[in-house]
Amino acid sequence: MNNINLKQTLINEAKELGTYIIEKRRHIHMFPETSYEEEKTATFIEDELHKIGYTTQRTAKTGVLAILKGTMEGKTVALRADIDALNITEENDVPYKSKNPGKMHACGHDAHVAMLLGAAKILFKYKDHLQGTVKLVFQPAEEGGGGGKKIAEEGHVDDVDVIFGIHVWHELPTGVIGTRKGAMMASADDFAITIKGKGGHAAAPHQSIDPTAVLADIYNALQKLISREIDPFANVVLTSPMFEGSDAFNVIPPQAMLKGTFRTMDPEVRDHIIKRMKEIVEGYTKAWRCEGNVELGIVAAYPPVLNDPQTVDELTEILQELDTVTTMEPTMGGEDFAFYLEKTKGAFMGLGIYNEEKGITSPHHHPKFDVDESILWKGTAIHALLGFYSSLISF
Repeated sequence: MNNINLKQTLINEAKELGTYIIEKRRHIHMFPETSYEEEKTATFIEDELHKIGYTTQRTAKTGVLAILKGTMEGKTVALRADIDALNITEENDVPYKSKNPGKMHACGHDAHVAMLLGAAKILFKYKDHLQGTVKLVFQPAEEGGGGGKKIAEEGHVDDVDVIFGIHVWHELPTGVIGTRKGAMMASADDFAITIKGKGGHAAAPHQSIDPTAVLADIYNALQKLISREIDPFANVVLTSPMFEGSDAFNVIPPQAMLKGTFRTMDPEVRDHIIKRMKEIVEGYTKAWRCEGNVELGIVAAYPPVLNDPQTVDELTEILQELDTVTTMEPTMGGEDFAFYLEKTKGAFMGLGIYNEEKGITSPHHHPKFDVDESILWKGTAIHALLGFYSSLISF
C-alpha cells in the first residue's frame, strides 16, 4: 500500500468510526472525574484497549499507557489525550449530561479520549503497515494537577522521538485544524503572597501593622513590574484577583493574602517575574516591618507550549490529504503538554468545534460548554495519520 492509499484508508476508517467515537465520548461525558480521581475513566479506557488487543499499564496514578510496535523499524511516536474533568456543574440539557454532581467535562477532554480510542482501533488494525512504535498516552490531571509532568518524570517519553496532542478548540470554526510554530500556549503559574503583620482595631491603625496596606502596595508593584520591566512586545499577563484579609469592616487582620496567576510565552520572562516577585515582597515587608512569603505553583506551574517548527511542517505535510492546517493565534491559556515538549520534539494542535448553527458557542470551562460531535472523527484521523509518522514523512 503506497502512502497516498494508506492515508486515504486511514481517513476512511476514521469516518466509519464516527458513531463509535461519539458513543465513547458521551459515556465519558456522563461520568466525569477530576484530577487523580479518574479511576473509573481509566478502567473504561483500559477495557476498551483490551477489547482491541492492547496490553496496558498505569502511569501517574490514574493514567493509562499502551504501546504498539510495528513490524518495521522506525521512530517512536507518542499520541496524548488528557482524561480529567473540572469542578463545574453542567447546565446543558442533553441526554448525556453529567451524572456526577458538581463535575463536568467542560474542556473537551472526553472528546480527546474518544478520538484517541478511535485511533487505537485503526492503528491496531493496520499494525502490519506500521513502522516504528506508537505510544498511546491517556493522561490524568491536566487541569492544574501536572499529570503530564508526572508521566515525563516516570520516563515514558525518554525514548519518544516525537509527540503529538490535540485539543478541541472553541476559537476555531468546527472542523478546522490549527497549530503554530514556536510559542502556542503560555506558561501558567499561580502564586500566593502572604503578609503577616499585627492585628488590631481599625480605629487605631497606629497600634497595628496592617498587612492589607502592604498587600495593596505589592499589588500595584506587580503591575508596574509588567508595565515597566518587561518588553512591551512580550506576551505576558499577571492577574491577582483574590485578596483575603479581614472578615469585619472594623478589624485589622494579623495576616492577609494575595493570590493570582501570571502567564508568558517566554521562559526567560517567566524566570524574571519569579525572581522580581520575591524581591518585591521582601522589600516591602522589610520596609513595613512585616513578614512575607511567596508560594509558587500551588495549583499549576506549567512552562509555555513551544511547538517544534520542523514537526509543525511535518504534520502539515502528513495531514494534507485530510485538510489544510491553519496557523492559530497564540493563547495565554496554559497546558501541561509543555512538559513533554521539554523532553522531546513535538507539536500541539487545535481542532475547531465552534458551530453557531448547532448552538455550540460556549467557551472552555463554561457550564454550557459542548463540542460539535460531527467532527470528532477528524481528530481520530489526525491521530491515526500521525501514528504512521515514520511511514508518511520523508526523513
